[in-house]
Amino acid sequence: MSLTRRTLLTTAAAAALTPSLPALASTAAETGAQSGGPLPLLTPLPAGAPDRHLFAPLEQRFAGYLRILAPMANDIVDTDPATYGFMAGGWWRTPAQPYNSRIQEHVFTLSWFYANQRAWNPYHRDAALLARLDAALQHYLRLQNADGSWPEYSPGERGKASSGFGLGYLAKTLANLRQANALPQRRTELEAALRKGVRWYLDPANTVVWDEPFKYTNQAVAGVAGAALALKLLPDHALQLRLQERIRFVARWAQSPVGFFYDPRGMDINYNFEVMLPEMAELYLHTKNPALVTMTRRFTEWFGYNLLREPDGSGWLTYYAVSDRTATAYYDDVVPDPDRTNLGSFFVPQVPDLGAFFTSREDRAATRAAWAADPAPVPALAKQDTSPRIIAHAPFGEAMPSRQDKQAAIARVPYLRKDTFTELRRDDVENQDYLYVRRPGLYLGAFFGTRPGSVVKAGTGFLWHPKAGTVIHAQQTATGAWATVLSGKSDAEGNLIAEYPAADLVRYRTADNSVATELVIGRASVTRRVRATSAATEQIPLVLQPGDEVTFSDGTAVPYNESRTATASGLKIRRGSTTITITWSTELAASLSTSSRTYLRDQRRRVHVLRIPHGGSLETTVRMD
Repeated sequence: MSLTRRTLLTTAAAAALTPSLPALASTAAETGAQSGGPLPLLTPLPAGAPDRHLFAPLEQRFAGYLRILAPMANDIVDTDPATYGFMAGGWWRTPAQPYNSRIQEHVFTLSWFYANQRAWNPYHRDAALLARLDAALQHYLRLQNADGSWPEYSPGERGKASSGFGLGYLAKTLANLRQANALPQRRTELEAALRKGVRWYLDPANTVVWDEPFKYTNQAVAGVAGAALALKLLPDHALQLRLQERIRFVARWAQSPVGFFYDPRGMDINYNFEVMLPEMAELYLHTKNPALVTMTRRFTEWFGYNLLREPDGSGWLTYYAVSDRTATAYYDDVVPDPDRTNLGSFFVPQVPDLGAFFTSREDRAATRAAWAADPAPVPALAKQDTSPRIIAHAPFGEAMPSRQDKQAAIARVPYLRKDTFTELRRDDVENQDYLYVRRPGLYLGAFFGTRPGSVVKAGTGFLWHPKAGTVIHAQQTATGAWATVLSGKSDAEGNLIAEYPAADLVRYRTADNSVATELVIGRASVTRRVRATSAATEQIPLVLQPGDEVTFSDGTAVPYNESRTATASGLKIRRGSTTITITWSTELAASLSTSSRTYLRDQRRRVHVLRIPHGGSLETTVRMD
């Protein structure tokens, strides 16, 4: 289709389909875009729009996208034939280059607003929007490789993520175009592209997607979910059989025996809970395959070991020091929209324990009522923070737990249900050990073996108390690890070799034997006996709160969010009725330094790092009474 032909079609569409939009601004210049090409500009929203009261609760998350729809659509290139239809402007994904097909994923966003009539959506059946969507689809489809894949980081690349997520967005776009009975010729091209893409993605011989070992499983599952929707729209019996076979493959290889989903070959709190689980939920909604419920049940148990409940109910801190990709360190108990975990809640009816980690439906209703009542204008989304999956998942709805069911699920979290256990979970293929120890006065987590990535910090990771909450919390940084620092490098930055001679004793060392540690766990105490080949520093990242009373053994007080040094043999923290005492084997010059790292929405919990330099041998005990 030539530009001249498109111009004629656009003009005809504009005459036939231009809606009555009395509330919209009338001048194209107000969009901030200078088209200069054949495509008409999308008229911007008037000042103060949209009206929050017009949105149904489940669709409030569309409001921020509505605010950016005109500028995003108007940034679509229509003056350069080589990049005609490229969604420029830097709204979504990097590199912001015409060859990156992931940038085009917002065709779904454009198609949704075009196809769906709402009191708050003035762009329903908007001719300018349709013309720009058509251009964006042309560019998107032109980027598809001959084998059915799409590129992301270089022209012609066969991308696992770009092809997988793309199948889902393009299938949803096709559904919207069918609903609107729009762009029949482009729909035909889109159908052909989806058939080719699904065939490529589901092919077991495709080593881009089905690599060995199986990595980035969230991307593969997203592609299978997209394929499932595509096959609903474009039935194909042979590919349906292949789809079910690939789900079986995912169930066999995507999940570590420890319980997490490989991303890429370790755990990752964020990608497991916020990406993989929702994509699995969409796949489950399309297929009802029970293997996905079984996977979720195993994941939920593992997740419960790694999220640390704050006793005041404000939320969870996560064991993110062993996350392989991202730095999601906490989840508030109540998360308002936009919340990209929403779709994962569809597993809650089958896996009630999963409800512990979602916002309750009563609390979500309250946040949505507060949003509707807020007199402030709806804020526009910031560039790059515009993931289309937030609204792509919205039409499915959600299955949040009731507040009562959530509290019951929280009570069943392993370390809250039982006060004594030692749980060692091992992945023999990856040589990874995850250790969780619960005693009446503490809960401890640690990681040993081969680190799956450089951001992962090994060794002791967290220490939690039933009344005080999280007391020690390792970071993903060398300066914030719970570790021994020797010659400027912490032992947490290497692979630690561990042995477990008893339930309350762990011995571990660096590969070069430069640091060896003996970890002794009591009913309410943890002792680290460290031996290094030369002078070193014991480093402990403490989570302190504004009401804590913190004092070195020499009497030096440390105010919250301040730093102090002292020559001392211990540090005492009083938090409510709990006293946390950290002692070391001899009087030494020590420091407690504040940081900018805070946790949860209230930002009351702040990391302060205790450092104790020593000559090469030190015994440190943390006791909680």
